[in-house]
Amino acid sequence: MGIGIPMNILGLKGQRVNEIKRDKQQFVIHCHRDRRRRAVDPVTGKKGTINRYVRRRVRDVPLFGYPCVIEIELAQVFISKNERRMESCEFVDKGYSFTHRFCHMISGLCRHMSIQAVARHLGLRWETVKNIDRAYLKKTLPALDPTQLTGLKYIGVDEVARAKGHDYMTVVYDMVNGHLIWVGTGRTAEMFSSFLKQLPEAVAAEIEAVAMDMGPAYQKAVRDSLPAADIVFDRFHVMQNYSKAIQNQRRIEFRKANKTGKELMKGTHYLLLKNADKLNEKQSDKLQTLLENNGNLNTLYVLKEQLQALWSIASFDRMTEQLENWCQMADQSNMLYLKKFAKSLRKHSLGICNYAKHKLTSARIEAGNIAIGMIRKRARGIKDTEYFKLKIRQSSLPDKDSMFYVSA
Repeated sequence: MGIGIPMNILGLKGQRVNEIKRDKQQFVIHCHRDRRRRAVDPVTGKKGTINRYVRRRVRDVPLFGYPCVIEIELAQVFISKNERRMESCEFVDKGYSFTHRFCHMISGLCRHMSIQAVARHLGLRWETVKNIDRAYLKKTLPALDPTQLTGLKYIGVDEVARAKGHDYMTVVYDMVNGHLIWVGTGRTAEMFSSFLKQLPEAVAAEIEAVAMDMGPAYQKAVRDSLPAADIVFDRFHVMQNYSKAIQNQRRIEFRKANKTGKELMKGTHYLLLKNADKLNEKQSDKLQTLLENNGNLNTLYVLKEQLQALWSIASFDRMTEQLENWCQMADQSNMLYLKKFAKSLRKHSLGICNYAKHKLTSARIEAGNIAIGMIRKRARGIKDTEYFKLKIRQSSLPDKDSMFYVSA
């Protein structure tokens, strides 16, 4: 006998609730199949006769703070003398022992928590949680189809890794609205080219510029597939490379300094890399003392500020001229790493100065990389590249669809 709970509350279409019991530390909802429903062959969709009833248990979202299990009853449909099939269930997929909403909950939790934490919280195996999240994302995430893209003006491309030195992937963003538009396995020119070649011809023709780091692979892909588009090397990577030159020169200065000089340089590593407006009074005084006593580090610091000022120049020609002037000053120094950096700047000057034309920055790419870094941290130990790609796609979407159900 049913207990009178409306089915639109529990969402158990095709089932009638008989009773809800507290069994140890969980709730069990006992159901019987609604006998008013005709049996339907899940393959052909035709109505059939019932061979027998089969009972099974599925895990559902927590009820009143306790784990919840639903005992349902399904009909085995008679197809022919030697063939019978189980009818489908609207709230549980075939072969699963979890309801759709339970899978939705797990995927929402996995977006913000590690798989291990979710598994411990819900009393499940690590592999079970990972497989549920993977299947749910594969089923529900919108497709990233380059052939359906429209209105692209600026795009950005970068490489990300599932783990340090493992399974690199290429990510592509629409730099105008900030959306992730493609993820591919690998970081080669061929991989990026495969995306560009899938773009409709009219869409590809409208792309004015592509933002990237200074690696050669993606440059080749753009030159081959988008010959009319400008390549823009973002400021972040240029300044990151200059920071490496400062670090290398500081190590040289530290090795050749006397005891007093070494004391002055202790604790100044990040002071040399930070912008002046980010330093407090004590840090500024310590940095100033160092620069007054070390000519090479003072030169590097002054040139850093002049290099950063290049991106405030509005004219492409003027920016190109000032970049060359900067390189000439670097050439006049006696610092090997600074000269190597200047040589690299000249090699990439066109892409650097294209910033004056398009004002493209890597802010959206870096924001995406931070989100991907959080995925790596939460999902440490995952060796499934396809799952990692799904998590990247999930991280680019709004969080409004994540659902949370808290159990005791």
